[in-house]
Amino acid sequence: MTSPQQPLEPHHHAPDPGHGHGAGHGHGHGAGGGGGGHGHSHSHGPAAPVSRHLRKVIAAILIPFAAAVVVGLAVLWPGGTPAHERTGVGFDRQTEQGEVVSVEHVDCKDVNAAQVPPTGDTSTPEGREAVNSQQGQCEKATVEVTSGPDKGRRFVEIVQPDAPRQLHEGQGVVVAYAPDAPHDLQYSVTDVNRKLPLALLAGIFAVAVVVVGRMRGVMALIALAVSFLVLTYFILPAILEGSNPLVVAVVGSSAIMLLALYMCHGLSARTSVAVLGTLISLLLIGLLGSLFIGWASLSGNTDDNTGLIHGLYPEIDMSGLLLAGVIIGSLGVLDDVTVTQTSAVWELHQADPGMGPRGLYRAGIRIGRDHIASVVNTLVLAYAGAALPLLLLFSIARSSMGTVANSELVAAEIVRTLIGSIGLVASVPVTTVLAALVVSADRPASGGGKPMAARGGRRRRAK
Repeated sequence: MTSPQQPLEPHHHAPDPGHGHGAGHGHGHGAGGGGGGHGHSHSHGPAAPVSRHLRKVIAAILIPFAAAVVVGLAVLWPGGTPAHERTGVGFDRQTEQGEVVSVEHVDCKDVNAAQVPPTGDTSTPEGREAVNSQQGQCEKATVEVTSGPDKGRRFVEIVQPDAPRQLHEGQGVVVAYAPDAPHDLQYSVTDVNRKLPLALLAGIFAVAVVVVGRMRGVMALIALAVSFLVLTYFILPAILEGSNPLVVAVVGSSAIMLLALYMCHGLSARTSVAVLGTLISLLLIGLLGSLFIGWASLSGNTDDNTGLIHGLYPEIDMSGLLLAGVIIGSLGVLDDVTVTQTSAVWELHQADPGMGPRGLYRAGIRIGRDHIASVVNTLVLAYAGAALPLLLLFSIARSSMGTVANSELVAAEIVRTLIGSIGLVASVPVTTVLAALVVSADRPASGGGKPMAARGGRRRRAK
């Protein structure tokens, strides 16, 4: 049983020197240890090469898709973010960097920090807040502008005692500039400078990824950077230029998917199966999103930020923007699910090369069910955590659950979460089926070394 298998090994591994080397280790002493360990590491790097016929079938599907993505990028590529006149509202303000030079404690009444209602009425929240503000100690902060044409200019910022953000000497701040305001009121503090803690946290994250993931971690960080580049230089400017948000999201997310998956997991049949599973799931999410966003009459204009976007760029389809957000938001979790399922099926096949497609699917779907339960729960809890202040407001107003869910602000997130979850759930059986079919169809040439020899008779019976 051993000799008939030996001629197959060099023939199978010849196209890939890396895998031929792995097979050579399988023949030596300790093939169950060193050779087996080497094979496992390859299962998480480049996957074992499949037959030429299967590679042609996969390429016939993915190459036209990749070409279509490239054409879409070329056609929709924006010339840059369209210019507009600043409104001075929300994020649409000119900002500079500043530093708190000194802080002095003064009586709020002396600096007229709040205007008490002329009637002295304190029955309203505004009236009570104004009275309390005048009765406490305020901070009189002197702030110096440290960037821009007015670098070195100083102004005074009054901080009330109940303000959520207090200032201290030497603190870096972000200041907003209003050119049309009186000279003494042109600058005001809008936020604190968080660049240092954010940069430090990003550095810790990068180090942790590289230490644990090693070269795979480095490639993951590069893929993350590429994703941000596509988002920043293609998706966002293209939408602002007036291109259809759905088309832009589909092309951009497809480009991110192809680049990220192949960069992180290598150019292999295993990665290609994950790409196909992700693509099918994204198509399902797009169809369901288009149907239910239209059916539920979701405009996508739900808060001050979306209202500002619509005011600055009225030609943008806000409901299409909502659907684009659903697709892009689902992509990251979909990648995780499809790659995990594909890897699980490949590992199962390497552990038992005699297992047929039905057995591989059943074993893989058992793994997938656990993944589904955790991922869906993660999505729901992530939304609940992000929307906790909003949910508290509804609770304070004693609104019923039906009223809360029916409001567009919450309904949009419910639709987003449920459609994304349906796509995730569907991606598990779809990817598992594809992986089981591909790896099983290649059984005569997909194993190597001792595992094939040990199970040679069983493999022939399984066929």
